[in-house]
Amino acid sequence: MSFPSDNPVMEKPHHPSFWIRELAFFLVLVLTIVGVAYTSFSNKPIILYWELLAPMIGIVCVAAGWHHTTDSASRWRLILTQGMHWLAFLLVMNLLLLPSVQRLFNSGSIGLAIFVLLTLGTFTAGVHVLSLHVCCLGLIMAVSIPAIAFIQTSALISAIVGAAIVAVAATILWHRRPKRAPPESERP
Repeated sequence: MSFPSDNPVMEKPHHPSFWIRELAFFLVLVLTIVGVAYTSFSNKPIILYWELLAPMIGIVCVAAGWHHTTDSASRWRLILTQGMHWLAFLLVMNLLLLPSVQRLFNSGSIGLAIFVLLTLGTFTAGVHVLSLHVCCLGLIMAVSIPAIAFIQTSALISAIVGAAIVAVAATILWHRRPKRAPPESERP
C-alpha cells in the first residue's frame, strides 16, 4: 500500500484554466447580445432563439450551483427549481408574443421586454444558486438595456460620431507615421 507522502513526485490536481471555466458564461453573454442586436435591428422578435437560450442559461445556472449541493436530494432540488424558474420565463415570454399583446407594442419593444425578462431571470437564478458569476452575467445584461435603448433611438448619431472618431484617429496616426527617406534615384 502506497501513501501520498511515499511518492516523491506530488501530482497537482487538475484545474481547468480560467478561460475554460468562464467559457459558458461568456458564450451565454455573447448569444444574448447577438439576439438583442438582431431583434433591435430587424424589429422582429426571434421567438425560437429565446426559447433555446433560456434553457441554455438554465443549464449554466445548474452547473454553477452544482458545487453547492451535497447530496442527491439537493441536486434534484437544484435541477427542479431551475427548471421551474426558466419554464416560468418561457411562459411569460410567450404571453408577450401573443397576437393580442403584439397589437399593443411594436416588435422592437417586445424584443426589449423579452431581454429585460431574460436579464431579471438570469440575475434571480444567480441569487438562487448562490453564483456570483451568474449574478454578474445578469448585471452585465442589465447594464446593456439602456445601451440598447440608446442605440435604437440614436443609431444614426452614434454611427456619425463613431465615424468621426475613426477619421480623427486615422488622421492623427497618418501624420505621426515615420517619414521614409526617398530612394537614391529620386534624390537631387
